[in-house]
Amino acid sequence: MKDISERFWNTSMAEFKCGYIEEKYRFICLLCGMEIEKGIVYAEQEVIYEAERYMRVHIEKVHHSVFEYLVNLDKKLTGLTDHQKALVQLFYQGKSDSEVQAAMKIGSLSTIRNHRFVLKEKERQAKVFLAIMELLKEKDKFAPAFISLHKTATMVDDRYNVTEEEEERILRKCFSEGINGPLKWLPAKEKHKIVVLRVIVCRFDRERSYEESEVNKILRAAYDDHVSLRRYLIDYGFLDRNAEGSKYWLK
Repeated sequence: MKDISERFWNTSMAEFKCGYIEEKYRFICLLCGMEIEKGIVYAEQEVIYEAERYMRVHIEKVHHSVFEYLVNLDKKLTGLTDHQKALVQLFYQGKSDSEVQAAMKIGSLSTIRNHRFVLKEKERQAKVFLAIMELLKEKDKFAPAFISLHKTATMVDDRYNVTEEEEERILRKCFSEGINGPLKWLPAKEKHKIVVLRVIVCRFDRERSYEESEVNKILRAAYDDHVSLRRYLIDYGFLDRNAEGSKYWLK
């Protein structure tokens, strides 16, 4: 979970748009962490694909598109209001201004053009801000390294104002036998709780779903109050489940 988030936030814009990165022996999906080994051919519906093409097939099949995945992230991550999100989705679908006007029930075409202008202004601001931050990195020798924000976070605020140094101290206190051992206590502080949950969720395999009994068994091995752990993992956006609560998976 931690590696997926770090790759996601630290990638280049070109890789971000593709939705995957290339390493020496594999391609890695930035959206879910799936790895595809190079030098192997993959079959999908009786069609054979080389590794990189198969990664693009995976993104289309599982995530629909990189655009759809990104635009559906929490609004605190995209910076888009619900109204702007609906607009850019229609623009992405190739709708004309008059079609967007009808779909959104907006009064006039000039309002659509104004929305386009506002989005373009946000783009310009984002480019300038990214350049400022890149230049700042070269000079700011005292900037702390913060823990990475998981992409499915449901509470994006100062709970993540935790440096990697603080994270190590919290983990040493909470896991006296190491991070794969039992949790001594569940911290009350929200920041500390997130640090603990980030470690606990690594005990789940992103490639499969789990029965509730399996989830309980894994969490009970980590901490006596497995019910609270399970609830927090869902509340904070680490785990998801079906409506019946019978199946769980990494969100």
